Amino acid sequence: MRKKIVAGNWKMHKNAEQTEDLLNELIALIPTESDAQIIVAPTFVNLASAVDHLEFTPINVAAQNMHQAESGAYTGEISADMLKSIGVNTVILGHSERRAIFHETDALIASKVDTALRHDMTVIFCFGEELKDRQSKNHFNIVENQLRDGLFHIEAKDWEKIVLAYEPVWAIGTGETASPEQAQEMHEFIRETVRKAFGSDIAEDVSILYGGSVKPDNAKEIFSKPDVDGGLIGGAALKAEDFVAIVKAI
Repeated sequence: MRKKIVAGNWKMHKNAEQTEDLLNELIALIPTESDAQIIVAPTFVNLASAVDHLEFTPINVAAQNMHQAESGAYTGEISADMLKSIGVNTVILGHSERRAIFHETDALIASKVDTALRHDMTVIFCFGEELKDRQSKNHFNIVENQLRDGLFHIEAKDWEKIVLAYEPVWAIGTGETASPEQAQEMHEFIRETVRKAFGSDIAEDVSILYGGSVKPDNAKEIFSKPDVDGGLIGGAALKAEDFVAIVKAI
């Protein structure tokens, strides 16, 4: 049975003091019992303190990225073993900003997925089309290719460690708006694509999160769609009241 998940990606925001303040606000406001698994992803330098701070709470900690190598001369990079050693067992891979700004390819992301799975980590696998793809009506092909090339090489048993996060890049900071119906349409397509490759059991069990500017005022309607299992939240995750409102909306 698939999980409901609300994950907050903090990106390059919040220094050590600000991180502690936001975590304290979340601890005070977050429901002690929720239908959703709750995840926050602070920046690398604050991951260890976040893990310690949240130890006895229902909030889990994820990393925003990691390197595909086990170790080596990769200045500035972070390995899976380093994350595991501080108690981080979940990692976001393939985020649209990593793809667009840092030119991460499907092949590179696939390699990172392999490394994460070797270390028994849960992967939040991000993918989604840009505005030009949506306008040219190539969006389904783009999404299918990103799934196939970045993820479909894994074994069936590994899917229990995979969470999918669909990011309609065209609807984030562009002035364009994705409707709940458009979210459902794509999520239904994603689930069917997984079903064709790996069967109905895996397709029905995998959680598919929506990452297209989810906010308190649209979360309930988006989350009500049958193939939307939660959200990967960006800007709204940086405000405790907004993030908690989204968690409650599920």
